[in-house]
Amino acid sequence: MALLPFRKRSATPDSTAAMESFLQSFSIEVMPRTAAKVDDFRTLLPQGTRVYIAHIDGTPIEDMVATAKRLTAEGFPVMPHFPARIIRDKATLADWIARYQGEADVKQGLILAGGVDAPQGDFDSSMALLETGLFDAAGFTHLHVAGHPEGNRDIDPAGSTKRVMEALQWKQAYARNSDAEMAIATQFAFEPKPVIAWADAIRAAGIELPIHIGIAGPAKLQTMIKFAVACGVGASMRVLQRRARDVTKLVMPFEPTEILSELAVHKAANPDFNISHVHFFPLGGIKATAGWTAEHGGAQARAAAAIG
Repeated sequence: MALLPFRKRSATPDSTAAMESFLQSFSIEVMPRTAAKVDDFRTLLPQGTRVYIAHIDGTPIEDMVATAKRLTAEGFPVMPHFPARIIRDKATLADWIARYQGEADVKQGLILAGGVDAPQGDFDSSMALLETGLFDAAGFTHLHVAGHPEGNRDIDPAGSTKRVMEALQWKQAYARNSDAEMAIATQFAFEPKPVIAWADAIRAAGIELPIHIGIAGPAKLQTMIKFAVACGVGASMRVLQRRARDVTKLVMPFEPTEILSELAVHKAANPDFNISHVHFFPLGGIKATAGWTAEHGGAQARAAAAIG
């Protein structure tokens, strides 16, 4: 398999080791249509990599389940999205869970409100889904919930963090009564310092759930800006805007090396730091992100990329 070439960045041995450690057990997100473009994920990803399957409004549940079944057969633990606002009612949720488990042996789920403005049925939030008790009754081993280092205007339109923090505290309390391992999977960001400050703030608020930090994989700058605007990643836009002013960089992929290097070094210096994993959004394509992880993730990632 030919990987996309990436320029090797100079790094001290300490930062290289920190990066490799930080990238261990990373996860990646796909959609049914993007997964269909990959012949065999075993040629791209380390064995056991968790693969999230994004459920975009309008995607048939049959396509979601088929993608989960295919990835499970290739040896990857899958974590499909359960977007509350596109699930009609409790019976529909129960049906989805039964299909995922019966056909794809799914034991994990990302529980979130979803990207639509108005609920299409009985549920308006991830908390409403969790309150049904269906995930625990089905024996889900891992339940992740959404986090937003730069705030979430869907919950707090004015930009306040009060309601967002209250929602996370509710989920922390739920985790104490659930047999599932819970964690926060975040929206992507481009600057390390605001991410560190946010992680420290939620820890100070008594939220001990581990954080899987969302990171955009390599992509064209124009692609990054488009997704950042669509997903409401406001504060980090300045990083992309600064780069856009340099016309020599417009044709080069924007890579996550800088933010991940700084987060990795911070994690190495602060072992109790509550960011435990990296979760990639492959905005420039699954193969491009897999190539970057093979270049920077150490022997495990490189071994997977060498298959075939």
